[in-house]
Amino acid sequence: MSENCTHDCSTCGENCPSRQDPNSLLAPMNKMSKVKKVIGVVSGKGGVGKSLVTSMLAVTMQRRYQKTAILDADITGPSIPKCFGIHERAQGCEDGLFPVNTKSGIEVMSVNLLLEEETAPVVWRGPVVAGVIKQFWSDVIWNEVDYMFVDLPPGTGDAPLTVFQSIPLDGIIIVTSPQELVSMIVSKAVEMAQMMNVPVLGLIENYSYVKCPCCGEHFKMFGESHIDEVAAKYGLKVLGKIPMDPQIASLCDRGIIEMFEGDWLEGAADAVEAAQR
Repeated sequence: MSENCTHDCSTCGENCPSRQDPNSLLAPMNKMSKVKKVIGVVSGKGGVGKSLVTSMLAVTMQRRYQKTAILDADITGPSIPKCFGIHERAQGCEDGLFPVNTKSGIEVMSVNLLLEEETAPVVWRGPVVAGVIKQFWSDVIWNEVDYMFVDLPPGTGDAPLTVFQSIPLDGIIIVTSPQELVSMIVSKAVEMAQMMNVPVLGLIENYSYVKCPCCGEHFKMFGESHIDEVAAKYGLKVLGKIPMDPQIASLCDRGIIEMFEGDWLEGAADAVEAAQR
C-alpha cells in the first residue's frame, strides 16, 4: 500500500499493489480519515493476551513519535478501553464518529465506547458484528494516523474473516503462548493469512517466562517454548517474548498500560515500521 493511498480507488491516482478491483470486498475508508499503515494483531485462540500486545505495540510506536490508533474489532470481548482506562463515550457528527484519545494521544474506537453501560454484554449475531467492524473503518474519522493496530477477534471464524476482507491490512502479527498446542494454533492463523494474501510479519510469545526478582533467572512456567521451532517451520521471525509479570497485569487493571516499562516489543515495532504491502 502506498503511503499516499487514500483507500478509495475510484479517486486515488496511486498504482499500488493493493489497488482495489471492482470485485473487492474492502470497505471504503471515511473520506475524512488518513491512515498510512494498518497492522492486524491475531491469535488462533482466546486467552493469549492479544489485546495486551495490541495495546503495548501501540504504546511502543507512540513512544517512537508515530501517531498510532487502535481499532478494537473484538466486538464481543472488547478489552482495549480497560487497558487504557477509557470510560467516556465516543461522540460524532454528521460526517462520522470520533475516536477517543488515550492519555498519550492514541486514538481508540471500541464497541464499549458506544454502549450506555460498558459491562453490558454484546449479544449480536455474526452479520451485525461484521457490520460494526466495517463501520469502525468506514464511519470513524481517524486523524493523520501513521500506524493503526486492529485487535482481531480470536480464531478464524466470521468476524476475523470480515477484518481480513474489509480492512486493507499491510500485515499481521500472531500472538501465542509457549505450549504444545501452539504449533497447530499458529498454523491455522498463518494459513488463513496466506489465503487472504496478507503478509505475516512475525510471532510474539506472551507468558513466555517468569523472571525471578532476586536472581533474574527465567523460569518457564508452561514448559519449554516451541515458538522458535514454529517460526522456523514457516520462515517467520520471533518478534518478541513477553514475560508473565504481575506489574503488567496491574497496569492493565488500573487502565494505565501506557506506563509499562520494558523493551520486549522493540523487535515487533521494527517489523511494523518495515512492513510493506
